[in-house]
Order: sequence, then C-alpha cells, then structure tokens
Amino acid sequence: MIHIYDNICTNAGRGKKMLAVLLDPDKCSGSVLADTLAEFEKCTPDFIFIGGSSGMCNSDDLLQSLQHIPSPKILFPGDASQFNPGADGLLFLSLISGRNADYLIGQHVQSAIEIKKSNVEVIPTGYILIDGGNHSAVQRVSNTTPIGADDIDECISTAVAGELLGMKLIYLEAGSGAAVAVSAEMISAVKQQLNIPLIVGGGIKTTEQLISALNAGADLIVVGNIFETETGKIAEFVRFVKNFC
Repeated sequence: MIHIYDNICTNAGRGKKMLAVLLDPDKCSGSVLADTLAEFEKCTPDFIFIGGSSGMCNSDDLLQSLQHIPSPKILFPGDASQFNPGADGLLFLSLISGRNADYLIGQHVQSAIEIKKSNVEVIPTGYILIDGGNHSAVQRVSNTTPIGADDIDECISTAVAGELLGMKLIYLEAGSGAAVAVSAEMISAVKQQLNIPLIVGGGIKTTEQLISALNAGADLIVVGNIFETETGKIAEFVRFVKNFC
C-alpha cells in the first residue's frame, strides 16, 4: 500500500522538494498523452495529479494509460463526479478561501460514502485560491472570489484556519493558466505559520519560477497547463526539482 501523505511529510521534513504533474483527462489524450508518457519514461515525477474543471471529466482511460508509471496517481477533482476508485490517492479539497458552501462541504457529502468504501488514500486539503491575474476556471466553476495577490494577511489567516480545522495540506492555487503565479512573499509568509506541508500551483512556466517558489518554502509544486503545449518540459522540470538543493 502506498502511504502518500506520510511520504509527503517525510520529504517536507527533510527539505526534499517535490513536483506533481497535473493532467486534465479532457486534454491529455491522443498525441499529448503519447508525448506525456514518453516524458514519464525519461523521468518520473513524485506524483501525478489528475483532474479537470469540467463536471463531465472522466479519468478511467487516463488512469489505465498511466498504470505502468510508478508515480502515485492522485485525484485533484473539480467536483464529486470526478472521484475514481482506481486512483491511489485523493486530495479531498475544501475551498476555504471561498464562501460557497457547495465547495466547502456540499460536493464532499455527495461522494463521501463512495470514497469511504474505496481503498483510495484520502488527504484533507485546504484549497486557497489566489488572484492569478485572470478569471480562472476554479473561480468560474466555484463562483468564489480569490484572495488578492497582495493580501498576505488574509491568506495567512485562511491557511492557519484550515490547519486548525484539521486539514493535512494547504494548497495555494493561482488558477490554471494564471498570468501571475503566487508570489514568493506570500508563499514564505504562509509557510512560516504552518506545521503542515504546503503545495503551490498555478502559472508556473519556467525553472526560474520553480526556484522562486521552492526557495520561498513550497514543499510541493504542481505544474500542468504549460505541459499541455510544451510536453517536452516535463522531464526538464522533474529533473530540476529532483536535483534542487
């Protein structure tokens, strides 16, 4: 059995940085899927996150295609319909930066019994949407307002509240295809107040941005959008984070 959360905590405690490649089943097919699999053969990421903004997103075929890749496959669902018992893990996301009850607890209620009956490792995650400079899919679907890119105090308070509520991870998200990634200042300020691992994603397109986020205190970086058009960067990013000191 894979102990995903224990591995994340162990790595974070040792200062070993991690990378998750985010794949959207609606977009990772055909030549994009073939190129992605070829990149994974060169170098496997710490984790593969699977999820999309579409409510009709089906991950069966993608999970089947990834079965020979040793990286844990973790669901990063947009809603309850995206749960798949064939995955290794699930980020049980609560959008704590918003006030839409459906994404704080409503979607969770719909899928809770099915999840409980499965063998999927469940990781309660406080999900915080940060303004990334455009109207993100998360903002559109959840109908919530992101925390301002410079509102560090609000982000800290939200993250700490998530930890006190029992979340095992905090995820700072600028949104898929964000024009601006979460700032190093915000990452650093939040990390200093947490005793649980910190995930950062959205708008990261270069190794310079990886360096900035990792040096600021991110334990796990999530990259997805850029790989849909520049698949060849997957192995580059994976190797970079594995060798990061």
